[in-house]
Amino acid sequence: MNDFYTISSEDILYQLKLSCQLPDIIAAIATRKIITNAAHQADINIQAGELQQTADKIRLAKKLIKAKDTALWLEKHYLSLNEFKELVQVSLLSAKLADYLFAEQVEPFFAAHQLDYAKSVTYEVVLDDEDLAWKLFYDLQENHISFQNLAQQYIQEPELRRVGGYCGIRYRSDVMPEIANYVFTAHPPQILKPILTHKGVHLIWVEEIIQPHLDEELRCKILRDLFASWLQQKLEEMRIVVQI
Repeated sequence: MNDFYTISSEDILYQLKLSCQLPDIIAAIATRKIITNAAHQADINIQAGELQQTADKIRLAKKLIKAKDTALWLEKHYLSLNEFKELVQVSLLSAKLADYLFAEQVEPFFAAHQLDYAKSVTYEVVLDDEDLAWKLFYDLQENHISFQNLAQQYIQEPELRRVGGYCGIRYRSDVMPEIANYVFTAHPPQILKPILTHKGVHLIWVEEIIQPHLDEELRCKILRDLFASWLQQKLEEMRIVVQI
């Protein structure tokens, strides 16, 4: 026979405390209040059609294709239909508020920070021995070894070794500061001289530098970044009184 437990709201609150998650929950609550209050002050309204479109997008993103899928997801997360509607509404308000506040600032911001939105395509091997790194660097330059072979020999982590040390497509802000300047001033394809950081000695092959273009994807990213900074500032200015 299975044991039966009743979990109260007090139990949930206590567990949030014990797991040190309460500050994040409080910040999320405060963020929701900031968004709803600011949207109200800006007289931002939501039409029924917009709400439905956003709900459909959320369901699609969560792969809730059938009504049964949605019902099971709501049950799993202890959400009623009205609470799901509020979740959708806050998501839509957030997007509309971000557009209201910062849509006209995206292009000037991009122009002022264009270099930050260049992207690099790199492969990397990190070594412990600087002398070995220099030897391998010269071997690479003289085509005595390929970067793929080097990665196979010197990368310990299996998944990274399988992809030859591929680091992905990264913005400048995603690259370690002590490495970023070398990467983004490279002339691809280029093997960089060994770079010493606290992680070790980096051998980096810069395959490509993708120059920034203000397409829809980047426009949305800048808009999200500006809105996130605004929210963080509002949170820091906000006086929060927690009654437990």
